[in-house]
Amino acid sequence: MVSASASASDSPADGRNPGMPLDLDWVRSVQANLSAIERRAATIPGRRSVKKEWQAAWYVRAITCMDLTTLAGDDTDGRVRRLCAKARFPVRGDILEALGAQELGITTAAICVYHHFIETARRALEGSKVQVCAVSTGFPAGLSPFPQKLAEIKASVAAGAQEIDIVITRSHVLTGQWERLYDEVRAYR
Repeated sequence: MVSASASASDSPADGRNPGMPLDLDWVRSVQANLSAIERRAATIPGRRSVKKEWQAAWYVRAITCMDLTTLAGDDTDGRVRRLCAKARFPVRGDILEALGAQELGITTAAICVYHHFIETARRALEGSKVQVCAVSTGFPAGLSPFPQKLAEIKASVAAGAQEIDIVITRSHVLTGQWERLYDEVRAYR
């Protein structure tokens, strides 16, 4: 089992959230009125969507929260650079001009790539606010040995990834081993 103790570098003073111990009693105490939730959810498709100028604002906001991803087996440096260009300028200039938003510097949040392409993405995004994200921990199956998963994360961070997308050990979920899952994810931090 993985140790879930916070390291000395996980203090609020260094800007990292130290996390907290898993409290399954607290999780199990949560109650929900399922029929009320289902009734409320059923009304969502019939509601009016956001209209007019607010609709454009919501679309722009959604773009700034997106991660553009290329995780194909046939990825190339050129494909990654093209995706980075799209992340830097996700909205056509004429549309930004029509919205009066050309000075806002609208970008996507991140670009997500395999470890092999971190350097390519980092260089292509240099000078922008778009972050580089790398998939790690045995993507896509997550079946790599735990020490290898940790090594992948460390290598990606050392290479310049600012965000890491992980793959959990699905068997922990399928067998209800919540403490093991929690400890695993916490160790990835």
